[in-house]
Amino acid sequence: MDKKILIAIDGSAYSSNSLDYLIRLFKNDEFLSVHLLSIISSSAGDQSWMFDVDPLRQHSPATERRKRTAERYLKDARARLVRNGFNENNITFQAKITSASIATAIHAEANRGTYDGLLIGRRGIGKVGEMFFGSVSSYLVEKCHDVPLWIIDGAITSVHFLLAVQCKPHSLMAADHLGYIIKNEPGSRIHLYHSSVLFGDKAKMKVEDFYDQWGKDWCDQHIDLDTRLYHAHTQVLLDNGIERERIFELPIQTDLEASRDLLRQARKHKCGTIVIGRRPRSEDKGIFGGVSDRALQQAEDIALWLVG
Repeated sequence: MDKKILIAIDGSAYSSNSLDYLIRLFKNDEFLSVHLLSIISSSAGDQSWMFDVDPLRQHSPATERRKRTAERYLKDARARLVRNGFNENNITFQAKITSASIATAIHAEANRGTYDGLLIGRRGIGKVGEMFFGSVSSYLVEKCHDVPLWIIDGAITSVHFLLAVQCKPHSLMAADHLGYIIKNEPGSRIHLYHSSVLFGDKAKMKVEDFYDQWGKDWCDQHIDLDTRLYHAHTQVLLDNGIERERIFELPIQTDLEASRDLLRQARKHKCGTIVIGRRPRSEDKGIFGGVSDRALQQAEDIALWLVG
């Protein structure tokens, strides 16, 4: 098995959207395995007296009931995947009780396992969405850098991708992740797009800046800084087994704000997912955050893959 995805399940419409998204993209991929995870808070509330009367009790009755409910959600999710073409042997699940926050527990599992992606649904924008984004999603966006984060907003029907092309090493890492994940999904198209920000970062990269990750020989042959790395991103996809006819290079355009431009291009070209390489945590994002942060704030009915 060469690809494994961790999916957070809570029985809501939002985790249902996540399952729909996974089914639409990967229902016939025999090389994909899935681990379904449900986290239950162990907060005892007003039933903490139970531990005084029965010191051998591990969790409150309310917590145990929530665990049983979570296990039912997980079994339903597994059955739904199997009905839609997933191999039952490639699906595992776990309901885990934790005294930490739900976001912390999800992050810990993502780091513990050998996962190629963490898939979560979010509750959209608006007041309710902001509350959820402020707890689970935003925590994972901030902390989860070692495992690519797939955030699903709303119901997504398109299986096509917009790959945000940047003249940065982490952008090529995003292309590498995308190519590796969807190489066995022939129905998916990839649109390469570079948004030239009118008043953005003008720092220039050198070919040597890519040597550590890609090697000197490959970089000297494929890094095309003068053409915004369109060729390099294409080559990374080709190296992963993506057919050339599935890759489309969109013309560069200039906008005041890259995240808004990416969302507009995704809608225009009917892409259900935007893939963005994230800058290293050590780099300053400024007071308004990075492109990925702003894209998440504006995203509706679209998936964002954040890599790095």
